[in-house]
Amino acid sequence: MGFDIELLLLGLTPVFLLAVAWEVRYWQQQGRGDVYAWRDSLCNAALGLMHQGADKLAWMLVIPLYAWVYQHRLFHFELSWPAFFALFVAQDFLYYGFHRASHRVRWLWAAHSVHHSSTRMNFSTAFRQSLMYPVAGMWAFWLPLAWLGFPPQAVVGIVLINLAYQFYIHTQAIPHLGAFEKLFNTPSIHRVHHAKNPRYIDRNFAGVLVVWDRLFGSFVAEDPSEPCDYGTVKPVMSFNPITVSLTEWRDMLQEAWCARHWRDRWVALFGSPEAAEARASAQAQQAEA
Repeated sequence: MGFDIELLLLGLTPVFLLAVAWEVRYWQQQGRGDVYAWRDSLCNAALGLMHQGADKLAWMLVIPLYAWVYQHRLFHFELSWPAFFALFVAQDFLYYGFHRASHRVRWLWAAHSVHHSSTRMNFSTAFRQSLMYPVAGMWAFWLPLAWLGFPPQAVVGIVLINLAYQFYIHTQAIPHLGAFEKLFNTPSIHRVHHAKNPRYIDRNFAGVLVVWDRLFGSFVAEDPSEPCDYGTVKPVMSFNPITVSLTEWRDMLQEAWCARHWRDRWVALFGSPEAAEARASAQAQQAEA
């Protein structure tokens, strides 16, 4: 029986848990027990399991669509190292686009904000994912890969390999890595991405390769003189994984429902998160007046 590629992240769970155990021990030795909190970590674990279940169901539903797109592909790539490298680069580029859009489009941010909602940064934060990604449409960003000619199972595999790499950039224990950061995403680069400091917010969208941030002007280096302040501008004050998963969806849909004009509804659903928040605040002030 062959290995189901869709279970790759679950299969790597023992490796991830060993990394978490090492990091907990490391911070205890450093006298920094505050880096981990059991309620936060349990919430992260629950969110990770919920995400895996939703993701597995989503792939079952969309793989037939991928197969149909693949049947109408532009090219045909034989399984080889050059094809794997091309797929890796293409998917990483599309991940950059997805990730950047997830910070600029409210509908996508409603799902992605879950990952940013913790005020801590450690390996367990990598588990903090949304079960609503399939609803938001994350899967649609990889469809061009099947259209280009990459087999659907290979597409699924490379997406999961990209995400597996990203587990190891969720830590404060690893410092700046010098020249390695010219090409690859690292913990230092990703710490900036999780910070809500004004100079850091909406920066460093890389998956594996940081070259896209450098090419498109979204790169900012971590500044030792300005420590990262983790979390979201609009905090979620809960450790309940259902509440964490659905709070932004609730707020978004409520704002769209209460909007007086179609333009306001569109902004609430698909505008930038800050534009939607500003419009909702203005509407609330008008109502009070």
